[in-house]
Amino acid sequence: MKITRNGTASKAGPADYFTGTVRIDGPFSAEAPARAAGATVTFEPGARTNWHTHPLGQTLIVTQGVGWTQCEGGPKAEIRAGDIVWCPCQRRHWHGATATTAMTHIAVAEVLDGTAVTWMEPVADEDYLADLSD
Repeated sequence: MKITRNGTASKAGPADYFTGTVRIDGPFSAEAPARAAGATVTFEPGARTNWHTHPLGQTLIVTQGVGWTQCEGGPKAEIRAGDIVWCPCQRRHWHGATATTAMTHIAVAEVLDGTAVTWMEPVADEDYLADLSD
């Protein structure tokens, strides 16, 4: 058994993958043959991921605050504490806080051929600030 203690593995979200202030806590990676990986991620208001994909998809469990998420070509949606979001395999998407409210989620993805995520370009402000879907 392995226990990752709360507060022992905090780090800033790298500017290469995030816009704004992001904190990553408790990153984890299962040992083979399991392949789950993830972390608790906190986005300050205005912060978000770059566009990215996951080879086997990703589950987000929103634990605090209010955020936004969007799959490329689809509408932007609001996500709130208690919501669970499934991001499909190989589907370009982003997620983060709203412009005025912080958001924390637990992100879980599986590793395939050594990678759990493929990072791409930042989300343009016009996409980030676009109207919500109805």
